Amino acid sequence: PVIYANDETFEIGKAKIVKESAEDKVLVIGAGITLDSAMKAHSSLQGKGTNIRVMDPFTIKPLDKEAVLKHAKECGGRVVTVEDHYPEGGIGEAVAAVLSDADFITKHKMLAVREIPRSGPPAVLLDMFGISANKVEDAVMDLIE
Repeated sequence: PVIYANDETFEIGKAKIVKESAEDKVLVIGAGITLDSAMKAHSSLQGKGTNIRVMDPFTIKPLDKEAVLKHAKECGGRVVTVEDHYPEGGIGEAVAAVLSDADFITKHKMLAVREIPRSGPPAVLLDMFGISANKVEDAVMDLIE
């Protein structure tokens, strides 16, 4: 899916909020293919009466610390990160480091590939490795229940 117009400007170290409402319960952060998973989870959850905020970090180093903290706080301190590689050195760890300095209580679920990658149909692999839209939805529901 096309998320940004061709003339969209990006700034190093500045995140983009892709979906947002005043009723958001969880901040979901993803990039690339996992931003698509987050967007699909947003649509599905919205249809079930649950709103989530979706953030594209654009860069991890530097990470937009101010945006992560601001939006995490607005979502009750609940954050899900989803990434299409091992968790070490990725979005989840970068966000966890930022949240560790928060002056509010946070709950963070890190979705990442935790097995040896393999070939296969993309939708099957996303689900198998726990980073599909359905897995994002499950993580969101775990945080708000």
